[in-house]
Amino acid sequence: MDSQPAIDTNFDFRSDTPDRKDPDSYSKTLRRYHSQLWSKSLPNGSVFTLSTATPRVYLHHKSEVGELFMASDSVIPTFTRSKRIADIIDQIPQEERDQFVRLSYTIGGMMIFPGNKIGGRMTINGARGCSPRIKDRFDLTVECIRRHYGNERSPLSETLARYQKFFRLFGDFRGYVDFFLLQDLVTADYSEVTFSLPFDDFHPWPLPRTLSEYLLYRQRAADFISARNQRILRDLRVSES
Repeated sequence: MDSQPAIDTNFDFRSDTPDRKDPDSYSKTLRRYHSQLWSKSLPNGSVFTLSTATPRVYLHHKSEVGELFMASDSVIPTFTRSKRIADIIDQIPQEERDQFVRLSYTIGGMMIFPGNKIGGRMTINGARGCSPRIKDRFDLTVECIRRHYGNERSPLSETLARYQKFFRLFGDFRGYVDFFLLQDLVTADYSEVTFSLPFDDFHPWPLPRTLSEYLLYRQRAADFISARNQRILRDLRVSES
């Protein structure tokens, strides 16, 4: 058996994406990686298989646990093009900005969520990007998911509730975190999310307000991506052994 993992955690998904297109939709490598990584056993022992063969569907699952239409989401925003904090970003050398963006487009910065609209309303990906209290931040999204499993309110409560069939697959928050290898974004006992910026129950503006806050956010976000990339490699080695 080849000891080299079939997934390259340094691969930048923009590199096989047509110009001015979104890697989440157009990178063939990313789609293949998602299918390979997340087609595995659920906590209840059922196999969660993600097919790329269904026409006009990014990833498709159909089994005794139900039918799901999944989509990719680049979950670690770099905010390097955000007009709202352009004065902060302008203070950062272009090379550093490019390095952070490149890291964000490796597999450690990618997730899948249900991609079908229910009742014509926003998907999870759309809602977390449009919420003024989330602004696409993944740590805040995961906190909303933690609260969903604990029957607590959050800015994404209504959206997550629409996709209860998906979240039920993982049993509880620990099951969800372990399945998607998000352990580096939570405390050791899974009781709390480790935030990229100080957290006050979704009340402050979620974007960095100063250069020092942005640098803190960038470091913690980059550390998470790098740690998750390593978890992905370890998980692959275990599954192949």
